[in-house]
Amino acid sequence: MKAVVVHGANDLRIDERPEPVAGPGEVVLDVEWGGICGSDLSYWRHGASGTAALKSPLVLGHEVAGRIAQLGAGVENLEIGQPVTVHPAELVGDGVMPGRLSGRTNLYPQIRYFGSAAFDPHTDGGFTERKVAKAFQVRPLPDGVDTLRGALAEPLAVAMHAVSRAGNLEGRDILVNGAGPIGSLVIAAAKYAGARNIIATDINDSSLRIAKAMGADDVLNVTGNDLPADVELVFEATGIPAVLGGVLRATARGGTIVQVGNLPGTAAAAALGDLVTREITWIGSYRFVDEITDALHAMANGLDVAPVITHKFGIDDAAEAMRTAVDPAADSSKVMLRLSGS
Repeated sequence: MKAVVVHGANDLRIDERPEPVAGPGEVVLDVEWGGICGSDLSYWRHGASGTAALKSPLVLGHEVAGRIAQLGAGVENLEIGQPVTVHPAELVGDGVMPGRLSGRTNLYPQIRYFGSAAFDPHTDGGFTERKVAKAFQVRPLPDGVDTLRGALAEPLAVAMHAVSRAGNLEGRDILVNGAGPIGSLVIAAAKYAGARNIIATDINDSSLRIAKAMGADDVLNVTGNDLPADVELVFEATGIPAVLGGVLRATARGGTIVQVGNLPGTAAAAALGDLVTREITWIGSYRFVDEITDALHAMANGLDVAPVITHKFGIDDAAEAMRTAVDPAADSSKVMLRLSGS
């Protein structure tokens, strides 16, 4: 079977891999759709994502959906042909956490994640025609949610987790800085959670058009412009240290920033003085717990993620898909791969 495999920086191949077989407690999926994420792009461009560096070839992809093709022994409540997505995380070890982190499994210190080089051997991802998953990772798609949209349940879960970190959004005005795929999904999740007015900012007009389609009430191209002032709640979705000074200045005194854009793991210059003098609360948001289930419910209840999808490619054109995802001139947001089926 075909798989999208990164062998090193700028070395992406379509490799043949052995057909998977479902063991006890496992399923095999015919993977239909996958969404390209920033970590996939980082492995392809740099041979690493954050502190996780490639030591051997890695099948990319953690945003996937498809249909069950095989059931392993002991698997119950799932059926052959059933459309599903996958929670890509699996805790390594006994899963015991300190009481202060009860329920926050996204912060467990050792997690295998689809398409990650954090462990050696690496954890292959889902950009392949067929993929084994543990049955407990599988989430059936509700009626009305096809596998194309189901593949976006994972990034929508990231957005919904960020929204939950901010508390109750009912009737609140917010700013989302950065209207890439995660920023746009934060907008959709915030609107779904009851935000009253959402301002989206970016330097790309096409991204702002998508942000508007995802629920932003106002958009602002900040090329040469300051961010709006005195916003009580800000979601920072760029992960660019150089913009943090402006984001802190835009946040109202005593306000809150939720940092959902991944910041670099190495030293970077940033102007952070306003964090102290304006008594700003700065909250990190990392992956998600089980908001992938909430994301599926939200999509079934009418939350439309389709506007974030801008491009679709077949598995054989994965390299072109990756180039499109990083090309500013391509006006891309979420680039999707058709991995099997028609």
